[in-house]
Formats: sequence, C-alpha cells, structure tokens
Amino acid sequence: MRMRIMEISVGAFILAGMMALVGLALNVSGLSMSSSDDTYTVYARFENIGGLTSRSKVTMSGVLIGHVTNIDLDTDQLVARVEMEIYDDVNFLSIDSSASILTAGLLGEKYIGVSVGFEEEFMQEGDYFEDTQSALVLEDLVGKFLFNEVSE
Repeated sequence: MRMRIMEISVGAFILAGMMALVGLALNVSGLSMSSSDDTYTVYARFENIGGLTSRSKVTMSGVLIGHVTNIDLDTDQLVARVEMEIYDDVNFLSIDSSASILTAGLLGEKYIGVSVGFEEEFMQEGDYFEDTQSALVLEDLVGKFLFNEVSE
C-alpha cells in the first residue's frame, strides 16, 4: 500500500510539472486562451519592421495594451503595414499618438511601443498611427560604422 501511494504522488508531481511547462510555453509564446472580442483594430506603416512578428506585444509605458495580428505590404506606399488589436479599455489613444518598434531583452524580442499624444480626438476602429518609428537594425548600424557612412 505504501508503494502505491508513493507511485501516485510521483505521478501527480510529474503531471503538475508538465502542466507548469505548458503554461510557461503559452505565456512565453504570447498565445492565450481568452477570446479577442473586446478589442478594436488600428494600423501603422513602417519602413522597416526588423523582425517584428504576428502576436508581438503592443505596450504603453511597459503595460500590455494589445497584440500585432497581421503584417503585410502596403502596395500603394511600398512599406510594411502592421495591424494591431488594442484592448477596448484602452480607449484614450489620441489621433497624434506615435508607434515605435522596440527591442526587449537580450534575445531581441521586437514589440511595438505606443506613446500617447495630446489631441482631444481619440483613435477609432481602422485608424492609422501617423507618427511611426521603424526598427533599429543592428546590421545597418554596424555597416555604417565599418564603412564610415555615418551622417553628421
């Protein structure tokens, strides 16, 4: 009987460890089980997205306010068009807000950082960020430094 209790407790411990690993993997990958019904969609155009991917985070002051849902090429302006879903409770993004592609951590995870403007009119479904800053690409900086092409 004692051996049976030991086997059950080891099995429960291993099962709890597996569930913790699955939860960690979901959290790190940005996947979630919650629905995205309570969001609105906004867009931004960038000259260089530098490794930004779908499901990347959209943050303001370090707080998660949405996710990137789609990235495609705007064939009219020949730049990358990024589609973002912003949570409905973030309904105070003014129309002069800016979006920048930033890098987090040592691994270089790309995300979008939003800075709020001062206009009194707020962004609605389908609006575009007019003020954007593309990703800083390390290879371009190294190339400019090596070939002494830094503009003064």
